[in-house]
Amino acid sequence: MKERIDDAKRRMEGATKNLSNEFSALRTGRASTALLDRINVNAYGAMTPLTQLAKIHAPEARLITVQPFDKTMMTDIERAIMESDLGLNPSNDGTTIRLPLPQLTEERRKELVKVAHRMAEESRVAVRNVRRDVLNELKRAEKDGEVSKNDLGRAQDDVQKLTDAEVKAVDEMLARKEAEIMEV
Repeated sequence: MKERIDDAKRRMEGATKNLSNEFSALRTGRASTALLDRINVNAYGAMTPLTQLAKIHAPEARLITVQPFDKTMMTDIERAIMESDLGLNPSNDGTTIRLPLPQLTEERRKELVKVAHRMAEESRVAVRNVRRDVLNELKRAEKDGEVSKNDLGRAQDDVQKLTDAEVKAVDEMLARKEAEIMEV
C-alpha cells in the first residue's frame, strides 16, 4: 500500500513539475531563454530542437541572442522563430540572431493570464486523475482481501492529503506566474 501512495506522490509531483516547465516557456515581460525551448527547426531534413543547434543567451532584460553552431542554419532558425507563436521578429547580423522582446500590452497580459489559468487547470486535473486511479487500485485491493477496511480508509486519507498539497502547490505557482505576467 505504501508503494501505491509513493507512486501517487511521484506522479502528482510530475504533473506539478510539468506545469513549472510550461510556465517557464510562457512569456512575461523579461527575456528568458526558456521561451525558445519548444522551438524546433527543420535542420538537415529533420525537426531538431533549437537548443541543440545554437547557443542561446539573454544578455539584457528585453533581448535574447541566438548564436547558431552552424552559420548555414541562420535562415532556418529565423524562419522557425517567426513561425512560432511567440510573436518575435528576429534580426540577423550574419553571426547572431537578436530577438528584441517588445513590451507586453495590457490586453496581451490578460490573454497570457488566461493561458496560465488553463495550464494550471490541466495540471489540477492530472493530479485528480492520479488520485482517482490510486483510489480505484486501493478499492480493488480491498475487494481482493489484500487491504483491510481500516487500512483502506487511512490510505484514502493519505491520498487526499497528497492531492490537496499538490493542488495547493499548483495554485501558488499560478498566483506567482500571474503576478509576474501582470507586472509592468
